[in-house]
Amino acid sequence: MRLQNKVALITGGSSGIGRETALLFAQEGAKVVVTDINDTEGEATVKMIKEAGNDAAYFHADVAKATDCEAMVAFAEKTYGALHILFNNAGIMHNDDGDSVSTEESVFDLTMNINVKGVFFGCKYGIPALRRAGGGSIINTASFVAHLGAATPQLAYTASKGAVLSMTRELAVIHARENIRVNALCPGPLRTELLMKFLNTEEKKQRRLVHIPMGRFGEAKEMAKATLFLASDESSYTTGTEFLVDGGITAAYVTPE
Repeated sequence: MRLQNKVALITGGSSGIGRETALLFAQEGAKVVVTDINDTEGEATVKMIKEAGNDAAYFHADVAKATDCEAMVAFAEKTYGALHILFNNAGIMHNDDGDSVSTEESVFDLTMNINVKGVFFGCKYGIPALRRAGGGSIINTASFVAHLGAATPQLAYTASKGAVLSMTRELAVIHARENIRVNALCPGPLRTELLMKFLNTEEKKQRRLVHIPMGRFGEAKEMAKATLFLASDESSYTTGTEFLVDGGITAAYVTPE
């Protein structure tokens, strides 16, 4: 198993990429701490893992709060004795996120607090734990929109993911000599609840799909497999990367047939 004897903490583990990654990490031998603000679905993720005969625990944490992030890391170490993998995955895409004129300050601030400060707090408290474990891997969920402007305006989200990407690069450089690797997962458009709620009309969906060379939305399970590589020792010489798993959307501009 690729994560045997590893302890992983996954934020936003109640659905989508977080849930699929938690299930896969546990299947690959990791002990998994799932965190979220949605306790019902977070607990459901843990139940799925345990029903498959693997080990996991749930902890309620709002990543926008420093005290919650400090507590979730402490919980992981107390429960399983160490922390080796930190997946800063929790994020939002607000339905009222639009362009600079239409987006309210409160929407912008909320998006930044969760998507950017959540990664900062995760690293602030997670990195000392990884040091205590002798090193490890941090994966931060960014997005293809950190490279491209979005066809459907979502300024706060796009800005937040650009911040995650630049933060990932700097953290990778700072901690490279400590056996701590930091990489960004940059998914393309996915068939997840998060995006489908935002692309809530067929017109909006098609505006995204037309730009994807593969002609389809990605799946959360595909992102989990990419995250597994970044979490495992197979990526031991990989740090500071922008791991684009995007169906080719950043490689080419595709026009309708």
